[in-house]
Amino acid sequence: MTSNVTAVSYGHKMTPNGLEQLRSVLAAHGARVVSENSGGDDRYQVHVADLTLPDATAAGLAALRRDIAAAALEGQDTALVPAGLRTAERKLLIMDVDSTLIQQEVIELLAAYAGKREEVAAVTEAAMRGELDFTQSLHARVAVLAGLPADVVHSVRQEVKLSEGAAELVAAFRAAGHVVAVVSGGFNQILEPIAGDLGLDYWQANELEIVDGALTGRVLGAVVDRAAKEKYLREWAAAEGIAMEHTVAVGDGANDLDMLGAAGIGVAFNAKPAVREVADAAVNMPYLDAVRHIAGV
Repeated sequence: MTSNVTAVSYGHKMTPNGLEQLRSVLAAHGARVVSENSGGDDRYQVHVADLTLPDATAAGLAALRRDIAAAALEGQDTALVPAGLRTAERKLLIMDVDSTLIQQEVIELLAAYAGKREEVAAVTEAAMRGELDFTQSLHARVAVLAGLPADVVHSVRQEVKLSEGAAELVAAFRAAGHVVAVVSGGFNQILEPIAGDLGLDYWQANELEIVDGALTGRVLGAVVDRAAKEKYLREWAAAEGIAMEHTVAVGDGANDLDMLGAAGIGVAFNAKPAVREVADAAVNMPYLDAVRHIAGV
């Protein structure tokens, strides 16, 4: 019997009751378990069940995901992943940067040097919830940086911390021969050294304008918004000859929605409610490397 879908469950602690709830929902949808195994470490546990599912269409998976989410115990999440993605010879992983690849929002770190951190943070929150136009909100937030010495960019680089498990996730994908990319509504001046250290295959962000050693409060060129993120995903997948159904996208805010929707599987990482509601899977733990279990890497 050949599996066509894999249910990957994860949480700080997987309980027998939680797994029984999952099996009950799977059975109600006619799923048969082909094989099961468990893993994880002292941070979180993982349970993987290979299934044969009568309706593995997009609509069938969406309905099953809703029922699994409704029945799940707190602290346990389950991703339903088409077998074709998990077994693909080459995959593309694309991630957002701020609050995904890294723990902070860079614009807020920069704004702190202008004494505007709280003001900018409030706008960022609203934009990530989808309440504001991202491009307009970015221009407004960057404007408060006008006049700051360019040296603050170097200072902010020192403050940035990768999310837990981020380096391990990237290393695992690259060691297995897959492609790793990041695309950000943040800034190239911060992202470039991170991309170099991690050995990313592709990366793109906005460019802060610097004139005479100071920030002008403007960005150069078109803003990397939600449409641009999807565009880069499609371009990079095509350049690598990787089918879209073999791509994995990870993000946390409204600016990531198009990218998450276009990928083979979209993962909401500690995301805003509007993003969790529409993503294919959610990781509600601080460990970004949980994505490798979802992708089968």
